[in-house]
Amino acid sequence: MNEQRSRQILPFAILGAILAVSTASIFIRFAQQNAPSLVIAAFRLTFASLILAPIALTRHRAELRSLTRRELLLALLSGIFLALHFATWISSLEYTTVASSVVLVSTSPLWVALLAPLFLRERLTRSVLSGMTLALIGGMIIALSDSCTWQNGLTLRPGSGLACPSLAEFVKGNAFFGNSLALAGAWTVAGYLLIGRSLRAKMSLVPYIFVVYSMAAVVLIVIMFAAGETPLGYPPMTYLWMLLLALVPQLIGHSTYNWALRYMSAALVAVTTLGEPIGSTILAYFILREAPTWIKLGGAAMILAGIWMASKAETKSRSED
Repeated sequence: MNEQRSRQILPFAILGAILAVSTASIFIRFAQQNAPSLVIAAFRLTFASLILAPIALTRHRAELRSLTRRELLLALLSGIFLALHFATWISSLEYTTVASSVVLVSTSPLWVALLAPLFLRERLTRSVLSGMTLALIGGMIIALSDSCTWQNGLTLRPGSGLACPSLAEFVKGNAFFGNSLALAGAWTVAGYLLIGRSLRAKMSLVPYIFVVYSMAAVVLIVIMFAAGETPLGYPPMTYLWMLLLALVPQLIGHSTYNWALRYMSAALVAVTTLGEPIGSTILAYFILREAPTWIKLGGAAMILAGIWMASKAETKSRSED
């Protein structure tokens, strides 16, 4: 497929990727009924790597052999970031809601913009910093929404207003821990995207994702056994959910994002992932009956608005250079 044709289908491919990755939270929730999060993450990447292996090792063997030491090390590092992303994000779904987890993990464009001056030599404008600040405030609201409640409606009567636990109790709360894991997932996926942007200019898609997914699978398997978990003994339906995770959000969703990195900046690819919270929250509402609160929707809106502001400014700055 030539570059002009690829750019023409880019919007449709990105839309397909968003729809694919939006299913991840739902599949994970079903798999978590019987399997620990680390096992789910390990199987997701292992299944994806095994499916890619016959294609990568037959049709792309020459390209794999021609990789320089630097390219191979960077691809392996990208795989480590991806493994840590899934280990933290999937684990977060055990402690917090789908809406909170997906919105927080989708702050990755902010961290891409923050790290771009260091690794891509792109400057941060005032608009980018303003957008990041707005999104981080929204993230704080999301975190508070799982631990605080609004008492006595919206009146100003004595005893009404936002009621939150003490700081000691708040930090110990499950939702706070889950939200923290989701945020860590955003940081690690930022590293994964930045490295991918650098390597995809030189590597074709299948060799790149094969090396990255395989490394991620190895790291997750090590983490799984180190945590004392076992890959055996789960119901057949649980393995089916994990296989679907590999097929739909991983091989279709993530692989499409990696394909797009050849034609779009890492920040812009990261911004396209902002469709995931909307899709996941809608699916969670209809399938899991998880209705987001108004305060959570407000925080999510601030995050999305802040990221949009930051990414738009980053795009404008790039076009002026």
